[in-house]
Amino acid sequence: MQRKEFQEKSFDGTILRVVKAVPENSTGVVVVVHGLAEHLGRYEELAAVFNESQLAVYRFDHRGHGKSEGPRAYYRDFNEIIEDVNVVFELARKENSGLPVFVLGHSMGGFAAACFATKYPDKAAGIILSGALTRDNRELLQGVGPELSATQYLPNSLGNLICTDQAVVKAYMEDPLVLMEVSVGLFRALLAGIEWLKEHKRQFTAPALLLHGCEDQLVSEQDSRELFGDIASTDKELKIYAKLYHEILNEPRHPEIMAEIVAWINKHL
Repeated sequence: MQRKEFQEKSFDGTILRVVKAVPENSTGVVVVVHGLAEHLGRYEELAAVFNESQLAVYRFDHRGHGKSEGPRAYYRDFNEIIEDVNVVFELARKENSGLPVFVLGHSMGGFAAACFATKYPDKAAGIILSGALTRDNRELLQGVGPELSATQYLPNSLGNLICTDQAVVKAYMEDPLVLMEVSVGLFRALLAGIEWLKEHKRQFTAPALLLHGCEDQLVSEQDSRELFGDIASTDKELKIYAKLYHEILNEPRHPEIMAEIVAWINKHL
């Protein structure tokens, strides 16, 4: 197993923190894209499960998150998040020549992965979305009117709603790399990106696995239902999990869900 943490320049020179874990004789590669206000370290168990299945894993901290450069939790334009994913994707593809590369995104990372698949429809071998923010049916991003400056910050009040497991909630709230404030600029960038995603929905043609908790308190499962109906992929699957909250990969049923993801990836190798 080759494991390495390093810095990678993004398209505009912003330095991103990247961690890769590559088993010997890998059969495929997964780029993992984390959600709003969190960081790559919250996906250690998922990476280990993939590695045990001979899948290489590349994770990175979004700009302005974790140990990556950039103003905290801030985007000027939603294309920044897409191009950051693209930079890590291209690195993973270059370093693992000939292997299929998948993208898995959670929440805001799911938004990023869906946008990546829409802007670059022929790149990924498959897209896996977990609780992806693609329509904002719960109006998580609302309330950022024109009177607010893009550089103003709003409190991150998501913690208690991420998971039914209170140990996960406690760890999130005490994690020094989890951001407790989010910029108005980030919300506006995501809102613009969601509108773009709707307008270009038929450009999403990659094989897709959409996963969502039915009781998600942050991103409505209706987001995934609508995206599933809208995209042009002919190879697509939607799973809504009863009684689960937003972070399905941290819910008590997560071993079963991770196994389902691995099985789906193996079918698409």
